[in-house]
Amino acid sequence: MIWFALLPLLALTGHTLVNAALLRRPPRNATVTERVAVLVPLRDEADRVTPCLEALLGQRGVPGLEIVVLDDGSADGTADVVRRVAGERVRLLTGAPLPAGWLGKPYACAQLAEAARDSDVLVFVDADVVLAADAVAAGVALLRSARVTLLSPYPRITGAGRLVQPLLQWSWLTFLPLRLMERSPRPSLCAAGGQWLVADRAGYRRAGGHAAVRGDVLEDIALARAVKRSGGRVALADGSRLATCHMYASWRELADGYGKSLWASFGSPAGAAAVVLLLLLLYAAPPVTAAAALTTASVDLAWWSVCAYGIGVLGRVISAAATGGRTWPDPLAQPVSIVVFAALVARSFALRRRGLLSWRGRPV
Repeated sequence: MIWFALLPLLALTGHTLVNAALLRRPPRNATVTERVAVLVPLRDEADRVTPCLEALLGQRGVPGLEIVVLDDGSADGTADVVRRVAGERVRLLTGAPLPAGWLGKPYACAQLAEAARDSDVLVFVDADVVLAADAVAAGVALLRSARVTLLSPYPRITGAGRLVQPLLQWSWLTFLPLRLMERSPRPSLCAAGGQWLVADRAGYRRAGGHAAVRGDVLEDIALARAVKRSGGRVALADGSRLATCHMYASWRELADGYGKSLWASFGSPAGAAAVVLLLLLLYAAPPVTAAAALTTASVDLAWWSVCAYGIGVLGRVISAAATGGRTWPDPLAQPVSIVVFAALVARSFALRRRGLLSWRGRPV
C-alpha cells in the first residue's frame, strides 16, 4: 500500500497542470484609452532604477499614461538618478516622513495613489521590475477583460535564488485554485505579488487603498484581501513574457528579504510548522527514503519513493513552463529547494522573536 502515499502528490501535480492551463496571460500589443498612472516607490534604488525608468518611458498603447515616482527618503542619490534619466517626463515626488503605525512601502504607495487622483487605473511597479514596451497596456486590457478590481501579473524572476525563488509561482499554481479564487468572496483565498499590480482606481479606493494595509509586511496580499472585503475581485496572471524582476542580487539579500516577511505568511508559528512539515514530507522525504531503502534492499519502497520524487519534480517543471522559469535542470533540486525554504521560514521566525527584523534601514 506504499503507492497510496502518492495520491496527494498526484492530486497536487494535477492541480498544477490545471492551473497552468487556466492561467491568465495579458494580451500583447494592446491599446487602451483610459487614463493610467504608473506609480513607482523608491528607496535607495540608485543602482537599479535606470532600466525600470527607461522601460516605462518607452511604453506604447497608453496615450493617457502618467508616470509618478516617489523618493522615500533615499540616501544614495536616487532622486538625482531619476532626474538624469527621465527629466521632466516623470513626476518626481519627495516622500513625507513616515507616520506612526505605517510601514514604508504602504505609505509610499498611498502617497503615489493620492497624487494620481485623476487616473482611472493605477499601476504599481517596483524599481527592480523592467516592463516590455506593451506591458502597461496589456495589464490594463486584462484587468478590464477579466472584470477584476486588482490584477497581479507575476513577472519572471531573475537574480540570486534559483533554488528558492521559483517556489513562489509553484506554490500558488500547486495549492491555490486560481479561477475559484477569482469568484470567491473569501479574503483568505487570494494571492498577489507587489512587484507589479494593476488596480481599478475606484475599487482601490473602496478597499481603503494602502491606508487599509498600512502596517502589513505583506502589503500586496493584504491589499488583495482588502479588495475582496470591499466586494472587489482579484486575479493572478502570468506576466513573465512582459516583465522581469531582478529581486535579489545575492543570497544575503534574499535571506534578508525572506526574513522580513515569511513569518507573516502563515498566520501563526503553528500554521507555519504544519505547512513546512507537509512540504518536507511530500517533496523532500522521497529521495531520502529511496536512498535508505536501497541500502536495506527494500526495492519496492525505493521504487515508490523515486516515483514520488519524480511527481514532485514534474510539478516544478509544469510551473516553470507556465511562468517563464527554468524547466531544466533546476526542478531536479525540488527537495533541496524545500529544505532551504524551511530553513528560511525558521530563520524568519527566529529574527521576529528577537526583534531583529528590518528592511531598507527601517525596523519591521
